[in-house]
Amino acid sequence: MKVTGLLASRAARTHRKAWAAVFAALALTSLLLGTFGLMLASAGAGHPRVERYAGTAFVVAGDQETRFTAKPWGSAPRTTRAGLTERVRVPWAALGVVRKVPGVRAAVADQVFRVGMAGRAALGRPWEAARPAPRVVRQGRAPRRAGEVVVGAVAVGDGTRGGGRVGAGAGARLGAGAGARLGARVALRVGGRDAAYTVVGVADGPSAAVYFTAGEARRLSGHPGAMDALEVLARPGADTGELAARVRRALDAAGVRSIGRRADGDAAALRVLTGNGRGGAEFLDAGPARTGLLELLGSVAATVVLIALLVVSSTVVQALRQRDRELGLLRAVGATPRQLRGAVGKEVGRVAGGAALAGAVGAFPGYAALRALLEAHGALPPGLELPLPPWLWPAPLITAGITVAVAHIAAVLACARTAKVRPAEALREARPGTARKVTGLVLLFVGVSSAGTAVLQRGAAAGAAAGAATVTMVSACALLGPWIAEGAMRVLGAPLRRFGGPGGYLAAANCRAEARRSGAALTIVILVVAFVCVQLSAGATLAREGAVQARGALRAGLAVRADGGLPAGAVERIRAVPGVRAATEVVRSTVVVARREAGEPRLDRLPVLGVTPQRLTRTLDPGVREGTVEELRPGTVAVGADRARSLDARPGSVVTLRFGDGAQARLRVVAIYERSLALGDFLFSRDELLRHLSLPGPGQVLVTAAPGGDHEAVARALTAAVSGARVERGAAASVRVEAPDQALGEVLTAAALSAIGGFIVIALLSTLSLIALGRRPELRLLRLAGAGRRQLRWMLRLEAAALAVTGLVVGAAVASVPLLAFSLAMAGTVPSLPLGQAVLVVAVVAVVTGAGTMLPLRVMLRGRYPGTGPSGW
Repeated sequence: MKVTGLLASRAARTHRKAWAAVFAALALTSLLLGTFGLMLASAGAGHPRVERYAGTAFVVAGDQETRFTAKPWGSAPRTTRAGLTERVRVPWAALGVVRKVPGVRAAVADQVFRVGMAGRAALGRPWEAARPAPRVVRQGRAPRRAGEVVVGAVAVGDGTRGGGRVGAGAGARLGAGAGARLGARVALRVGGRDAAYTVVGVADGPSAAVYFTAGEARRLSGHPGAMDALEVLARPGADTGELAARVRRALDAAGVRSIGRRADGDAAALRVLTGNGRGGAEFLDAGPARTGLLELLGSVAATVVLIALLVVSSTVVQALRQRDRELGLLRAVGATPRQLRGAVGKEVGRVAGGAALAGAVGAFPGYAALRALLEAHGALPPGLELPLPPWLWPAPLITAGITVAVAHIAAVLACARTAKVRPAEALREARPGTARKVTGLVLLFVGVSSAGTAVLQRGAAAGAAAGAATVTMVSACALLGPWIAEGAMRVLGAPLRRFGGPGGYLAAANCRAEARRSGAALTIVILVVAFVCVQLSAGATLAREGAVQARGALRAGLAVRADGGLPAGAVERIRAVPGVRAATEVVRSTVVVARREAGEPRLDRLPVLGVTPQRLTRTLDPGVREGTVEELRPGTVAVGADRARSLDARPGSVVTLRFGDGAQARLRVVAIYERSLALGDFLFSRDELLRHLSLPGPGQVLVTAAPGGDHEAVARALTAAVSGARVERGAAASVRVEAPDQALGEVLTAAALSAIGGFIVIALLSTLSLIALGRRPELRLLRLAGAGRRQLRWMLRLEAAALAVTGLVVGAAVASVPLLAFSLAMAGTVPSLPLGQAVLVVAVVAVVTGAGTMLPLRVMLRGRYPGTGPSGW
């Protein structure tokens, strides 16, 4: 132990410059892993925020999850779940059952519906359901008759789909201008119908809303036989957990279930929500968003780990490989394999331990920055709480331990050959073995095969196959690095010798002789080019094709909107306006598709549109391939071509879907269309989709003016025909659907790409610096042999250029295979990368390879004669 400790301490001091590069790479690895580890832990502990139901003991709500069970190949049946973003309602019979349970002080039905007030969107609720929050009337009194309302004390903005709190984005208080003073008569729009109410009170509370009597709220909700949730208040001294269990048993015994026809095997029992779970009845989007966040973070964390394994291993191996002769000399003078491995392990452990702890400390500001970025871009839905309690703080220590373990394993592997061979052979130069070449070729074949599989898939399966192909092919290039470098020098050697002069001859000879050394840096260049190009190009390709399809689909030149909701009969009034050729109302929701992937059950939550089918192609042309969208009615559906191929659907066939509220339906296919990237995989009739919406969003009608008509005159006529409406110029973005987690995925991917890309670039600088430091004896010998400083500088520049060109070409080739497969599967087109981003990638690689090669040797390349000190000059 004393011998290994002495060797480790002496080596660490002697090679401190080399270990400084390794320290930087390891610290960044620990920081990235710790940041995403903290984010994963926070998302795992996340929950919907409790606001409306904060004063209740617990809440009885519908089952906001749908399930699908399938039997994978050769294993027991498995069940997967997906959150529902439309309200699953509670039957009115539950109220009587709960009130009879001993220990229940009160049970209050809650119903939430959208209200238009002075052109703005608000949420309506019964006053009785608001009191447990608690809500207090600051001015006036509570409503007692059907024509009376209480309004919120703060301005109202758009509510969430799930009936969450109403934001105060409008910024202004409700005052005389909005008709909200006590005793005033205000016009409220509910369900497309306007009615006048008297304001009898103003209530406080963080969420602005309009409160009605219980009877009026039940009538206006549009679902008089159901409620959104049931608030339960416990008697003083009652145990909440025990009472919730009694209510659960009472509901089950009475056979009361969630409203809606669910799929076979999809339980619809009512849920009794306690504690933080009560927020799930308020913010319906928060639960599915948390699941999506966990999946995205898990994918990013896995990518970070894989890249760290490649980069850290390459950096540590390169630091030790430059000392092969030193380690061989130790074996030759009598050091045992165990002593050698112990010395190297301790040496790396000292560096890795400090670096990992430094990165762990930096993970906390990294986590804070990532949270701030997500919140600043609105990527997190309203109501999703992501706590970080103290018991989660040690998470970066776990990732720090992973970093140290990776470094230690890489060190043991790096000195494995020197430790195993006989002392007499330890000083002999080792060449890459046949097993390494065969493994690399096998991985390359597997990567190409995975890319071929991606062509046959779509959606998440195609993305996963393309991602696996990228990682596998980069790993293959890491193993084949020396042979790739040697082959590249065979191609580049001739022009280097022909046009590079003496420096070119030296560069070509050095690169071929030290292919193993060049391969270490080449692997990281290939990694950065392939990783960045795949991430940038995949998103850019889908965005470009989606925009092209949206522009091709949109025929309307005008869009009529109303934040408070369109009045009843608005579409018919718009069609009757002179100069209007066609009008289509559009509503949005989600559906869930149950399918099997390699035998495993999957539930895909997809955004969809509902439209009025009359003259649809004159306002919104989906690019119909078969059938006709004019036949869209309740009970029918139009399907995108890619989804139809996966479902084996055609006009006249039947597909089974689950709507956003979990209700299952068998729908007849009436059309197959092309533009699914812009319009989604399914098109429904508006009336079909409205049945399953919990809170229909602000109205939108696409309008096509008659040829040669005056758009300004038509816009003025539309404003006059539809009260509370505003008319906008139609835009392609107004018809595009967005995946439920699209904003979250875009922000998280951008953050991960920036962090991981920067990490790889710094790791490349570290590796090149290590290589440069190890070349000092070589450069000293060349100077003594007569090479001038200018020739050596030119030689190094040409070597850096050869490395950059080879890395860019091979990295682009590695990226192009999975990208081509992904683009053909998802968009039916070739991949694209914006010119500015491509130039930036080339510039970064060129600058980093040049700086990493030249800067560590700048002192050595000064002066007239070679030095004799430890530094080399």
